[in-house]
Amino acid sequence: MMASKRIAEIRRETRETCIACSLNLDGTGIASIDTPIPFVNHMLELFTKHGFFDLTVKAKGDVEVDYHHTMEDLGLVLGQAIAEAAGNKQGIRRYGSFLLPMDEALARVVLDLSGRPYLVYEVTLPAPMIKDVDARLFREFFQALVNRSGLNLHIDLIRAGEVHHAFEAIFKGFARALDEATSIDPRIQGVMSTKGVL
Repeated sequence: MMASKRIAEIRRETRETCIACSLNLDGTGIASIDTPIPFVNHMLELFTKHGFFDLTVKAKGDVEVDYHHTMEDLGLVLGQAIAEAAGNKQGIRRYGSFLLPMDEALARVVLDLSGRPYLVYEVTLPAPMIKDVDARLFREFFQALVNRSGLNLHIDLIRAGEVHHAFEAIFKGFARALDEATSIDPRIQGVMSTKGVL
C-alpha cells in the first residue's frame, strides 16, 4: 500500500513560455490539456488516457516565433512532474515496456526509472510535418522529459505509414510503459535496486 499520494504540481515561467502542470500517477485517465499546439494536446490526452494518469497542463508560449520553446519546455515540466510524483520510488516496478500498434504503425517503448537520464530515439518519420508542426520537435520534447525525469527511455518506431498514427503509437506506448514502471508491486521492499537507492 502506498504511503502517500503520488501527485506533483509544477510551474515553469520564462520569457519564452509559461507552463503549469499537475500529474497524478494513480489517476483514472482524466485529462485537461490546453497548449497552443493542438496536435500536442491530442498526444497528451492519449498519454493520460492510456496510462491511467490524471494530467492537467496549461501552457502559453512564443509560438509566433516557433513551436520549439513550447515543446521543449513541456517536456521539461512533464519530466519534472514524473520525477516528483514518483518520489522515492519505494515499491515501484521500475521497468516498463510496451509494443503498441496503431493501424499500420508499430512502436516499441522501453524505459527504466533509474535516475540516469538517457534517450534512444530510433524514429524515422514517414513525413516531416504534422499539419504545421515540425515532427522532429518531438525528439526535443522527449529529450527534455528524459533530462528532468531521470528516465532511461528507448523509443523505436518499428513501422509507420502515416505520421499521425506513428506518434499515436509512440505516445500510447510511452503511457503504458510508464504506467507499468510506476506501478506498485507489494513484493518489492524498498526500491528495486541492489544499491538500495534509485
